[in-house]
Amino acid sequence: MIIVTGALGFIGSCLIQKLNEMGYKDIVAVDDFSKKQKERNLEGKIISQRIDRWEYLEWQRKNHNQTQFIFHIGARTDTTEFNMEIFDELNINYSKALWKICVEFGLPMVYASSAATYGNGEHGYDDDISKIPLLKPLNPYGDSKQLFDLWVLEQEEKPFFWAGLKFFNVYGPNEYHKARMASVIFHAFNQITEKKQLNLFRSHHPDYKDGEQLRDFVYVKDVIDVLVYLMEHREVSDIFNLGTGQARSFNALANAVFEALDLPPVINYIDTPIDIRDKYQYYTQANMKKLRDAGYDKDFTTLEVGVSEYVRTYLKNNTCF
Repeated sequence: MIIVTGALGFIGSCLIQKLNEMGYKDIVAVDDFSKKQKERNLEGKIISQRIDRWEYLEWQRKNHNQTQFIFHIGARTDTTEFNMEIFDELNINYSKALWKICVEFGLPMVYASSAATYGNGEHGYDDDISKIPLLKPLNPYGDSKQLFDLWVLEQEEKPFFWAGLKFFNVYGPNEYHKARMASVIFHAFNQITEKKQLNLFRSHHPDYKDGEQLRDFVYVKDVIDVLVYLMEHREVSDIFNLGTGQARSFNALANAVFEALDLPPVINYIDTPIDIRDKYQYYTQANMKKLRDAGYDKDFTTLEVGVSEYVRTYLKNNTCF
């Protein structure tokens, strides 16, 4: 039995699809199932049980002897939410309670951290645990992920296998419900489809030209491959970056979306809103050495290939993975 928290969400639902394709059918989906707009992400997928997230922890204690692996992907991920109490409850205290269950019953787990922990990148994007205490996130969501990472590193008792993954800019199918929090590719597709042009933020930094701000964009199917690898190998417990290790520009992303739509690129540059300008990241790039050293050797999908598949296979057809 494999547990997936955040099962209705973007990454969680893609993970379930991949597990189904690998032959895993006894999957317990954990989430808030009152959010009906996310139901489409589980359509056609094989799961054995649905457990409400507030009932799950007690359920897990009673069913630990049937549990093979736990993917704790569920979290509040809204970077525009500033009520820290929400993050304390869902991202920190809930995760601590699940961690303690995994320690008590010897259950392996992978949990979702975030590259939001790196803040504006003044300390780089290195997942060396000695550098993690230096990080200064820019919002409560990043703070919650940082605080849980720090708590994990302080624990004397740990599951026999565990891994935290700092997701960078993940994009791909099953993010229809994410609204403002959906990837730039998703928003670019909708804007280009409607207006045949795309607005990108103008650079307000002298070192970067307009549209040449850089991000580490990682395709969700690559993220899932890493999750599955960790489940199958369980050799190195640690906190790992999960990007591609290759920063790409927003101009490159925009051109890839126009190409996937068979349209000539028409890009306009607009001022970055004042309310986010001082928190805007001009560069992110995951140092992927630690995950590579842990044995993961599969190539990551290039931005052009990932965007083409996402747009042509999923967005144009309004389908899920």
